[in-house]
Amino acid sequence: MPEASEPRKPQGYAGPKNPQKKPRSKASPARLAALDVVRAVRERDAFAQDVIGTRIDRSDLSSEDRAFATKLALGVVSSTGTLDEIIDRALNAPSDVKPDVRDALRVSAYEIVFLGKTPHAAVDQGVELVRSFAMSASGLANAVLRKIVLMRQAFPFGDPMRDPEALARLHAFPLWLARKLIADLGPQEALDFMRASNEQAPLFIAVNAAKTTDEALVKAFDKLDEGLDPVSVDGVDVAGCYRVLDTRALLLPEVKRMFSQGKILVTDAASQLVAASVLPERKPSSLLEVGAGRATKTILLQSDATRAYGSQLVLSTLDNHAFKTRLLLERAERYGAEVAEALTGDALELDAVVGDRAFDEVFIDAPCSGLGTLRRHPEIRWRIKPADIAEFARVQLGMLQSAAPHVALGGTLAYATCTVTREENNGVVKAFLESEAGAGFKLAPVNGRSCVATRLSPGSSDAHFAVRFERIA
Repeated sequence: MPEASEPRKPQGYAGPKNPQKKPRSKASPARLAALDVVRAVRERDAFAQDVIGTRIDRSDLSSEDRAFATKLALGVVSSTGTLDEIIDRALNAPSDVKPDVRDALRVSAYEIVFLGKTPHAAVDQGVELVRSFAMSASGLANAVLRKIVLMRQAFPFGDPMRDPEALARLHAFPLWLARKLIADLGPQEALDFMRASNEQAPLFIAVNAAKTTDEALVKAFDKLDEGLDPVSVDGVDVAGCYRVLDTRALLLPEVKRMFSQGKILVTDAASQLVAASVLPERKPSSLLEVGAGRATKTILLQSDATRAYGSQLVLSTLDNHAFKTRLLLERAERYGAEVAEALTGDALELDAVVGDRAFDEVFIDAPCSGLGTLRRHPEIRWRIKPADIAEFARVQLGMLQSAAPHVALGGTLAYATCTVTREENNGVVKAFLESEAGAGFKLAPVNGRSCVATRLSPGSSDAHFAVRFERIA
């Protein structure tokens, strides 16, 4: 009699023995997509726009749902701290709420407090959001959101005209940052800045003069019946800069083709203004771009040089990360921007990177707090701390001092940020001119002014800053 064979062991993983059914949810697709973005930003410490680009822009949502999901996601990320304060006021034990449940409560709280949605709809959808992943927490969500509806009339829990905390809540800013903006910009400009920071950023594109012309772009958009407006910033016309009136135009195959061919790129009007403004009247024989990053300014500089001088610059770039240098070379090649030398090294130790070489111009696109770009990077306001601003200013001054010996006599040292803090802008400029390294420099005019200093307002560019120093000794 043959021996009985051993029971056959299952091969591979067949899933859990009793798989749980995914809870059914009646939450709208747009809200579920917004929640997905909010959760990813928190878990990965990511930038909201990057996550939106992969999870909403490329989704199969309708254009209306994509727009609403984007509005919700950016709004929640920009007001996270304020939303948490509101949610905590409605909880007996705030620490007991799990992060994923809090994410969903943030979405609905934002709708109730900042969008003024109908209470019934907002509460119902908030409960459904929680139900989509945590059925047991739906009762808690219902109770918390109903309390928030009752709180809405009292928000921002004080008089914004007299109470800085209420003012900060009203515009969803950390209290310390609201106070700093008032101190650095003045009350009215700080208020304008906070209001504008919560609005949707306009869409600007740059015409790459190394590949095409303004006339060709305008003709192409006219043919597509899509609107373009030429742009001026603070009374200065920005060559090759256009505002796209309908952002959906970027989804058209013809426009996508222009991007893939390197003829146009998306970049803020203030960034374009800075790139054009730091170039001297006469073509420099050499230019070193410090903090070149992903090559956006590299492309703009070469495009502007083509317009101004009829040919591209002998341009060297420097970044402190090798992966960024590789990315820069790939992107510059696609856009036809010539890079004579792509260096990787520490801008605070420039001697070790370039030796004793001197350049006709050194342009420092400095790392900064980025507060001038809050409409595009809303998470910044809740991540940055006061000590970070002091550290940025220290590094920025160090970069200028390190670069100063490498500017040829009669040459230019340009410095730019995308922030509005006094320490990082005028404070760094003053400290450099008063330092030993800056003793041989004087401020040179930029567009007939002492500096570029754009400010946020409805429909405006981002807030950027730039100065030029001339080496005289």
